[in-house]
Amino acid sequence: MNRTLDDDPAIDLKPLLEIIDEYKNQRGAVIPVLQRTQETYGYLPKPALKEISKRLRIPLSRLQGVATFYAQFHLKRRGRHLIRVCDGTACHVKGATKLVNVIEENLELKAGGSSPDYKYSLEIVYCVGSCGLAPVVIVDDRVVGQAEPDKLVRQLKRIED
Repeated sequence: MNRTLDDDPAIDLKPLLEIIDEYKNQRGAVIPVLQRTQETYGYLPKPALKEISKRLRIPLSRLQGVATFYAQFHLKRRGRHLIRVCDGTACHVKGATKLVNVIEENLELKAGGSSPDYKYSLEIVYCVGSCGLAPVVIVDDRVVGQAEPDKLVRQLKRIED
């Protein structure tokens, strides 16, 4: 039986304990531990941060400080598929706002949030360096250039978990 934390039974401790065990004797391993934890859970759940704090004897406030300082870390659960819509100047002019509106309406989520089933998370980003392809959407790590709202939504709905 997998151990779980009392305040969040959805968090399986076994993978976290393996990560902590791997780094327990390394000084300055806060960022790698947080990175591996986020890879495992998709974000940094509060119960996991508490367990890291306890087992590595690092104040929880320090872990939260690191997690909030670096943009790579997320403290809220995110969808399995990340949709990033560029709203830099070229993309904005070419219809990024319409893309966001259509995605929000069709996938039941708001920019900065996740769908109720946690299949998708939607983020607005400001310039991905592909202005010639505007408007640009990045789905997971795949760039979709000259994105058309309805076609994009159809593609997103076909993504398998």
